[in-house]
Amino acid sequence: MHDDLLYNDPALASFYDVENEWMDDSERCFRMAEEARSVLDLGCGTGLLAVAMAEGGKRRVVGVDPAPAMLAIARAREGGGDATFIEADARTVRLEERFELITMTGHAFQCMLTREDRLALMKTIAAHLAEKGRFIFDSRNPAAEEWLEWNRDESERVIEHPEQGTFLAWNEASQDPATGIVTYETHYQNLIGTKHYQAKSRIAFPDKAELEALLKEAGLKAEQWLGDWSGEAWGPDMPEMVVIGGRG
Repeated sequence: MHDDLLYNDPALASFYDVENEWMDDSERCFRMAEEARSVLDLGCGTGLLAVAMAEGGKRRVVGVDPAPAMLAIARAREGGGDATFIEADARTVRLEERFELITMTGHAFQCMLTREDRLALMKTIAAHLAEKGRFIFDSRNPAAEEWLEWNRDESERVIEHPEQGTFLAWNEASQDPATGIVTYETHYQNLIGTKHYQAKSRIAFPDKAELEALLKEAGLKAEQWLGDWSGEAWGPDMPEMVVIGGRG
């Protein structure tokens, strides 16, 4: 993610909130935060969820993200001062503090491209999780092969940017069969053809067996596996793997 223009270019980062509004993942994490006095939001992006969970300073919320362009949006949004935002890598950050809830949404977990990356991320969770704290993160189920839908014909959409006007957006994706890593392009072109932003991103699709092994190795345990953010139980045909758990 460090060199991904989708998150690091201010022009591209400004499209994030346009395409990612308050959804089921934010709602579930917000409800979980109601029972916590402190929250660590890893991969916090533009801070929409972190600021909401802070509720005007009702609880301590720390958002961590490696992308300065995303954090600039987070700090500038209304209520941005109610949360603390830190530019850091979720694999290595150590805050010398423990939290009652740790969240990672928006499939940010899939930016961890190798098993070593994913284990490091889980060790970060373990290092910051309070004794009776809980964590929640999501990763797409590789069996659903969602990336096959990330082609121009199926992904093309029209979006309204609040400052730049109307854009045609689409994606293109391909998978490396050797690593399972999916590379996808994101395109934003305004309708009069004078602006065309594009970025190339890479994400991984680890399976449930690997996640279970990594949790154990990091000293964590899954208490619940959901198949989507609406709360459906996980099954092999479900689109998501939403993991809720605590210390092992």
